[in-house]
Amino acid sequence: MPHFIKLGGSLITDKNQALTPRPQTIRRLAHEFARVWQAQPQQQWVLSHGSGSYGHAAAQQHRTRQGVQNATGWAGFAQVGHVAAQLNRLVMAELLSAGVPAISFAPSALARCHNRRITHLHTPPILTALRHQLVPVLFGDVAFDDALGGTIVSTEEVLAALAQDLPPRHLTLVGLVDGVFDADPVRHPRARHIPHLRLADLPALRKALGDSHGVDVTGGMAGKIDEMARLLRQFPQTHIHLISGEEPGHFLRHLQNPELPLGTTLTG
Repeated sequence: MPHFIKLGGSLITDKNQALTPRPQTIRRLAHEFARVWQAQPQQQWVLSHGSGSYGHAAAQQHRTRQGVQNATGWAGFAQVGHVAAQLNRLVMAELLSAGVPAISFAPSALARCHNRRITHLHTPPILTALRHQLVPVLFGDVAFDDALGGTIVSTEEVLAALAQDLPPRHLTLVGLVDGVFDADPVRHPRARHIPHLRLADLPALRKALGDSHGVDVTGGMAGKIDEMARLLRQFPQTHIHLISGEEPGHFLRHLQNPELPLGTTLTG
């Protein structure tokens, strides 16, 4: 069964500064992933990343998530897609430089939506890439919407749609913070770390999860957890991990052994 990985937009960009990548972080994460990919050639991997200060900033400016109704909105839609792809090319360049045979798939060309929910994701090209031991790379992107004209799809939504045809054993969200806490650890240094969560625990934690730091048009941490909870209800065998990618080697240790008690693991 595959292992899905998402590199968070807050980790690979500065979400408080538009169009500002963190190139050293991207490069380090690419090399950490490459070490594991080389050591586990039979494992199927699907990589993905958020849009951070690229897509989110542009999408907020043009209100693309809410829908597209006129020529100005469609021009904004195209601009959001352009900047999301710019960040993807930075990530792709580092993966290829590290020796990973990565291939990019733009959700704008694969997804069909209705009222901001993905109703269809064209997965055969992704499945073919995996059969040839390539590493598909997905990202948050614009998408056409039957009801709204156009919208934004988050990386988590894309991964959840892909899981319908390719259920993962592990899904790892790599961000700034090492898992889930009972309060925002950036604002509350004494917040308690929660190493393991079950679906039944989530309603009580909903308020504590909070939003993303910086601009996020797709719901912040609470939105990410909600999307993962929907996936877990469909695929209870999946283990979802939320870890930090800030400390060198932390991401590598998790990939080498996903059962290590790092970050927070969410199970059914």
